[in-house]
Amino acid sequence: MIRERAYPVEPWHVRETGLDLDILAQSESVFALANGHVGLRGNLDEGEPHGLPGSYLNSFYELRPLPYAEAGFGFPESGQTIVNITNGKLIRLLVDDEPFDVRYGELLAHERVLDLRAGTLERNVHWRSPAGDEVRIRSTRLVSFTQRAVAAICYEIEPVDEPVRLIVQSELVANEELPAQAKDPRVAAVLESPLQAEERLVYEDGGLLIHRTKRSGLRLAAAMGHEVDGPERTKVTTEAYEDWARTTVAVALRPGQRLRMVKYLTYGWSSRRSRPALRDQVGGALAGARYSGWEGLVREQREYLDDFWDASDVRVEGDPEVQQAVRFGLFHVLQAGARAESRPIAAKGLTGPGYDGHVFWDTETFVLPVLTYTQPAAVAHALRWRHATLDLARDRARTLDLHGAAFPWRTIRGHECSAYWPAGTAGFHIGADIADAVRRYVQATGDTEFEREIGLELLVETARLWRSLGHHDRHGRFHIDGVTGPDEYTAVKDDNVYTNLMAQRNLLAAAEAVQRHSEEAWRLGVDDEETAAWRDAAGSMYVPYDEELGVHPQVEGFTRYQEWDFAATPPDKYPLLLNHPYFDLYRKQVVKQADLVMAMHLRGDAFTAEEKARNFVYYERRTVRDSSLSACTQSVLAAETGHLELAHDYLGEAALMDLHDIHQNTRDGVHVASLAGAWIALVAGLGGMRDHDGRLSFAPRLPSRIGRLEFSLMWHGRRLRVDVRPHEVTYALRDGDDDTRLELRHHGEEVTVTCDDPVTLPIPAAPPAGPPPRQPPGRAPARRSALGEL
Repeated sequence: MIRERAYPVEPWHVRETGLDLDILAQSESVFALANGHVGLRGNLDEGEPHGLPGSYLNSFYELRPLPYAEAGFGFPESGQTIVNITNGKLIRLLVDDEPFDVRYGELLAHERVLDLRAGTLERNVHWRSPAGDEVRIRSTRLVSFTQRAVAAICYEIEPVDEPVRLIVQSELVANEELPAQAKDPRVAAVLESPLQAEERLVYEDGGLLIHRTKRSGLRLAAAMGHEVDGPERTKVTTEAYEDWARTTVAVALRPGQRLRMVKYLTYGWSSRRSRPALRDQVGGALAGARYSGWEGLVREQREYLDDFWDASDVRVEGDPEVQQAVRFGLFHVLQAGARAESRPIAAKGLTGPGYDGHVFWDTETFVLPVLTYTQPAAVAHALRWRHATLDLARDRARTLDLHGAAFPWRTIRGHECSAYWPAGTAGFHIGADIADAVRRYVQATGDTEFEREIGLELLVETARLWRSLGHHDRHGRFHIDGVTGPDEYTAVKDDNVYTNLMAQRNLLAAAEAVQRHSEEAWRLGVDDEETAAWRDAAGSMYVPYDEELGVHPQVEGFTRYQEWDFAATPPDKYPLLLNHPYFDLYRKQVVKQADLVMAMHLRGDAFTAEEKARNFVYYERRTVRDSSLSACTQSVLAAETGHLELAHDYLGEAALMDLHDIHQNTRDGVHVASLAGAWIALVAGLGGMRDHDGRLSFAPRLPSRIGRLEFSLMWHGRRLRVDVRPHEVTYALRDGDDDTRLELRHHGEEVTVTCDDPVTLPIPAAPPAGPPPRQPPGRAPARRSALGEL
């Protein structure tokens, strides 16, 4: 587990000032570099020691059978697991025949720095070999945002005080041996040697390997090339075999001399393209990288990130630890989706094999909202990927005797990969989550062409699912029974409030989109009778309410379930899913992650302020946060219901999920949704941003320790900057002309903002919030206000 403050608090860097082998696997995730297409874990250049080797390509997977003690009709037969692709990070070094290995000799200095503005991982080492030779090593690694197939490493060595003979071995290695994983359903299945060699190519300063997965039939090509700058008699050779290629550099250096090697890596994969086509693709990408050169790639990376931070940065004054963490989170969200380009954004991005590399509802509900208001083009690509899997979702619905599209609970390619149907098949709310992402993107961008070409069909097919899945009772109320909502500890229940309210919005959004695009809707077979049925179902949607307690049960009857005995649950028995039978969890009032509370965030227009306050207190006592998805949502509702210090506490937990390894599983990859959740907790929580009716509204308030909060939102191509201080807020508009206007609401007041006229308004005093709500024993978030100065 990463101990708190393993990395010094800096505004724009994550720095490791020494090498702690006990947290090596976690640091590999934290220091991972990716662009949405290629991902490289932050392994040491020399490859060993390692916690978990990893290099990944988005959606490159192998099939594996799903085991069942008892099979059932409609159960998925095979799963998809992300593959550790050909490793191009490896650069081994021998100093006068002594292999450079941090476990031997003497490590005099070791520092790694993830630069969030440069988009690079830099490493500086001072090492004394067992024989007494001293060298300084500096490596800088990047995965290019501007050239999606390209990664590069600049590797430099110099002797300290005596001449040395150096051998540098730069490699491509396929089918690396991976360590065994724990028996935890959240980690990946280990596949032994999933890649089958097809072709190898050798040239003087590099090589190329082509492999194919044995079952899924996906073809992968990886190439490397080198630029070597050293003294005379520097010798470069390359050799290649089925599963590895190696370029060797031999040189003798005197003090004052230096060897500099730039390694260019390019990757590509396809399920359809031939070996020659893929070979030429990565060869072309390699030529492009050489043309830019190392300095060009570094410059392009910095310029790309300058534009990103100009549009997306969040400034937090008063909590420097959260300031660092929210930028770290935004950087990883960008890495997960920037160049995914019609492929999914997985729960771990491309930073580790956790959850087998699968994409869940996390993407649409946590990651895409952030990208919608910061990098909307990435959202369009992610939703195009969902649209590309529509036929598979329709097939799945037919298997389940339903109409429309039933999207998978977890997947890579679009097939259902969950072998546990109560959380998988029954988690139908993912359809409404996808529909809500479509609705939000179109509202925020005004991209009607996307809505017509892509969004409309997604909305229609998900609406058809709800009309097929639900039913009217004899009183005319519409019910959705036998489903699992966001809380996986309350599975296969009737009338989950989150699911019902999100389905309601889905049905209405589909009907409205059909009205806007009637010709395209006619081609999809939608008629007036069908849209009337959607509106009728939405209008009569049943939402459970406990009149006696004055709260909403998260599912029908939840408030009468037996209470969980929290006092008898010791800290080492969390997470509950690894220590208690699901049967016991399903029949008790215990909540894994925010469910009803999330409904109050995303469908806040369906609750009164009083209902939100009572519901929040009720569910705080029962939510254990065994999921990393919970803290950010609890932060949002804590802020809305006036518990600002608690909102700050939950914000800290979401933001520091990986930098502090709060759930003790960062080794398997960062929690992209929680990192996105830090932005949500700041913008939707402390900033009070909502978009329920297609208009932006804000109700900002700050906790005592945060003195200022600044953030930006993209809205119809215009950039709105919001600057919140304890007693006032300023709304300023950029990227428009003199006539550009933006209508918004501030604490319920109508406000017009223009590019020439920023608006500064007072923040009204918060109404009394009542005593702080209690959490289950031992499950309260760490207090931010009690930490003192950092």
